[in-house]
Amino acid sequence: MQRQTWTNHITYILTIAGATIGFGATWRFPYLVGENGGGAYVLIFILAMILVGIPIILVENVIGRMAHKNSIDAFGENTDKGAWKIIGYMGAIGAFGILAYYMVLGGWVIAYIANIFTSFFGDIGLNLSSPITKEITSEFYSQNIENSPWLIGFYTLLFVAINYIILKKGIIDGIERSVKWLMPLLLLCLLGMIARNITLDNAMEGIKFYLIPDFSAITPKLFLYVLGQVFFALSLGFGVMITLSSHLRKDEKLVKTACITGIINTLVAILAGFIIFPSLFSVGLAPDSGPSLVFKSLPIAFSHMVFGGFFAIVFFVLLLIAALTTSLTIYQVIISILEEKFKFSHNKAVSFTLIAVFILGNLPCILAYGPWSDIIIFGRNIFDNFDFISGNIFFVLTALGSVIYVGWVLDKNAIKEINNYSSKPSLFSLIWFYYIKYIIPAIILAIFIGGFLIKI
Repeated sequence: MQRQTWTNHITYILTIAGATIGFGATWRFPYLVGENGGGAYVLIFILAMILVGIPIILVENVIGRMAHKNSIDAFGENTDKGAWKIIGYMGAIGAFGILAYYMVLGGWVIAYIANIFTSFFGDIGLNLSSPITKEITSEFYSQNIENSPWLIGFYTLLFVAINYIILKKGIIDGIERSVKWLMPLLLLCLLGMIARNITLDNAMEGIKFYLIPDFSAITPKLFLYVLGQVFFALSLGFGVMITLSSHLRKDEKLVKTACITGIINTLVAILAGFIIFPSLFSVGLAPDSGPSLVFKSLPIAFSHMVFGGFFAIVFFVLLLIAALTTSLTIYQVIISILEEKFKFSHNKAVSFTLIAVFILGNLPCILAYGPWSDIIIFGRNIFDNFDFISGNIFFVLTALGSVIYVGWVLDKNAIKEINNYSSKPSLFSLIWFYYIKYIIPAIILAIFIGGFLIKI
C-alpha cells in the first residue's frame, strides 16, 4: 500500500507544530522558568534550541523521510543489523510512558474547564465578567485532582475518547485536518490572553523577571534542566518526528522544516510566559511554585481578575488544544508500528493502542492520587515515575541512539538526504553532519549522566 503524504508544506508544519506545542511549552516551560532564575533560563533555552534541538530535529527528519517507515523499521535502512531497531523499540516504550500520564493531565484540564462552567451556571448564572473564586480553581486541585481519582478517571476517559474520534479517521483526514483548525485557535487564545495579562497592575515586574537574566542563576544544573526541556518540548526521542517525517515528500526541504519547527516551538513557549508571569506578579504570587504553578498558583491570579471566569476558561481551553495536538501525534507513533510491523487494521490499531495505554498507563497514574498513593518507588509515586523514566531515560537514550545511527550508520547518505540528493552538498549539511557525529553525542551523554545524578 502506498504511503500517505502530507497534503502540502503548510499542513505538515502545522501538524509538527501541534506535536511539539503541548504541555512542554504551556505547562512545563513556564514552571521551569519560574524555578530557575527567570530570564537566565529563557536565554539558555534559546541557545540550547539552536545548538541541540534543531540539529536533532533534522536527525529524526532524515531517519523518517529516508525510510518512509514506522519508527522501529526506520532504523533498518543502510544496515542489515536488526539490533539498531532496538532504538525504535525504546522510543515506542517512551511514547507509551509519556501517554500514560499525559492523558491524565489532559483529563485534569477538562475537569478544570467543566468545574468553572458548572460553578458559574450554578452559583452566578454564568457571569463570566466576575472574578472567580479560589474554591473554583486552585482549591479544586487539592479537593478533586488529588483526592477524587474516579472523577479524574472520567475526564481522562473523555480526553481519550476525543483522541479516538480523530485518530480513527487516519493521519490525513484525522490528525492533519484537525490540526489545521486547532492550531489557529490555539494561537488566537494565546494572543488574546497575552493582550489581557500584560495590561494588569504590576505586569511589568513579571515581564522583567521573565526577560532580564539573573546570571547568578546560571549553574550546571540549569543547563541540564534546559536541555531536558528541549527534548521534551520538541517531542524528541520517542518517535514522533520520525513517524511524521516518514510521510514527507522527497522534495521537502528538511533543513528549512527543522528550523521552522524549532522557531515555532520556542516562540510559543516564550509567549506562554507572557501569560503566566504578569498574572502571578499582578497579585504578588511567587513564580517558583513548580509543577503546580498552572493548576494552583495561576488560578489564584484569575480569582483577582475582572472577567476572571472568561480568561480562566480561555486559558484552560488553550492548554486542552495544546495537549490534544500533541497526544494525537504520540499515539500515532504506536499506531503506525502496529499497522505496518504487526499488520493490524487501522481501526484495530487505534482501539488496541488507546485501550492498552488506558489500562496499563492511565489507570495507574490516576490511582496514584487515590488508592495507590502509598506506592512509592525511588521516592516517587506511579505518576511521577512514568514521567521520570520516560522523560529522563528512554527519550534521552533513544535520541542518543538516533544521532549515532545517522552519524555512523547512514553516514554520508544522511548528507545526501538533507540535500535532496543534489550533486553538490551545502556547507551547512557538512557542518551539521560532523557536528551530530562527534559533538551532539557528548552533549546528550552529559544530559543523561548529569540529569540522572541530579534527579534520581
